[in-house]
Amino acid sequence: MFKFLQYRARAAAYGELARSSPGKDDTRKFEKLQDSLASRADNEQVLADQYVDAVNAGGTERLRGAALAAEEERVLRCLGAAVIMQWNSLPTTLQREIFDTAGSVGTLLDTAALRGQIARFLHKHRHDTDPSKI
Repeated sequence: MFKFLQYRARAAAYGELARSSPGKDDTRKFEKLQDSLASRADNEQVLADQYVDAVNAGGTERLRGAALAAEEERVLRCLGAAVIMQWNSLPTTLQREIFDTAGSVGTLLDTAALRGQIARFLHKHRHDTDPSKI
């Protein structure tokens, strides 16, 4: 049973005691307890509802984040392909800057391996976009 349901059950019990009590002092004491427990029940219910909303919102945010990541990956792939298609027409200094920047994107330990992969890829595809250089 949820905590707020327990508070509501106890508040209802104190309400019954207030209605059946013979003296005004006892009635006021039980009514105070009933009000206090009803207030706690309301607070607990709000917290429980907010928890459920927060848990569900997290799932929604994760889905939205995954969609954005997939979209960004697609954009980066398209930009990368466009750079490769124009690689031979870029000035050598710009080629070196792009190569150095791309090689430093990975983690520090993988930088040398990544630079080697990029160099092999560029060497392998150096004539793909400019047939006159075969």
